[in-house]
Amino acid sequence: MSALKMMHVARRDLGLDEDDYRAVLERVTGKRSAAVMTNGERQACVDEFKRLGFAATQKASRTRLDGPYAGKLRALWLSAWHLGIARDRRDSALTAFVERQTGIASTRWLRNAYDAQAAIEGLKAWIAREGGVEWPATGGPKAQKLAVIDAQMQKLGSGDVAALAATSATGLDAIIADLGAQIRAAA
Repeated sequence: MSALKMMHVARRDLGLDEDDYRAVLERVTGKRSAAVMTNGERQACVDEFKRLGFAATQKASRTRLDGPYAGKLRALWLSAWHLGIARDRRDSALTAFVERQTGIASTRWLRNAYDAQAAIEGLKAWIAREGGVEWPATGGPKAQKLAVIDAQMQKLGSGDVAALAATSATGLDAIIADLGAQIRAAA
């Protein structure tokens, strides 16, 4: 598989949105588009995606999670991965967790809010217990991302989360991924 194809597979596998993907490209090569990169630069991007958790041996056609609660569940699962408490970042590992929590074998079948809440709250409790995240009572997704970053910084023994309050949600996702790579490297 060419480096260009691997970059696109890595983007999908890591769950990066357009801004996060282009931010990684720019950080590694100084270019925001793979189309204008050399093969060496593309390979450097693939290497960076591997450092962030991309497993190049996975099938490119793997099935994505779906269902009304899949996004929230996947976001929490990736938080666990970036905190170093989930050992497998793949959707199949999340699906196994959801099945243990609810008895339902696929996120697409999670239609009942009660069942979804069991999986979501189970993940949040595990992340709080093992990862040290203090979930905010208010503030929405951005406040939750800042809580994950705070726990990551505590694990690494550095940083001040208050300085990140004005950072965009996309920027916070990139910080979470970078800190997660540091946590996994230190383990």
